[in-house]
Amino acid sequence: MDNPAISDVLPLVEEYYRKPGNMVGGNLHVVLEDHNIQNYHLEFCLKEAHAVGDEDGVMLAQLLLKMSKTQRLKICRTHRGGQV
Repeated sequence: MDNPAISDVLPLVEEYYRKPGNMVGGNLHVVLEDHNIQNYHLEFCLKEAHAVGDEDGVMLAQLLLKMSKTQRLKICRTHRGGQV
């Protein structure tokens, strides 16, 4: 995905939350739960996910890095039944 759409990434976020241990956002907690959407937040999460072998977290962080900050914020607010 060169320029991922919210509709493509949101199901991946939902699936990530369903994985054991990820009930509060797993290695992407800083972004997904706390709405810290700057690149350096995602780069931190990417390093953490990589360090522990969280392949899904790595993939998701890489996708989110390709998205605009507005898109990222919408995903954070929308996942798990939230409001946009």
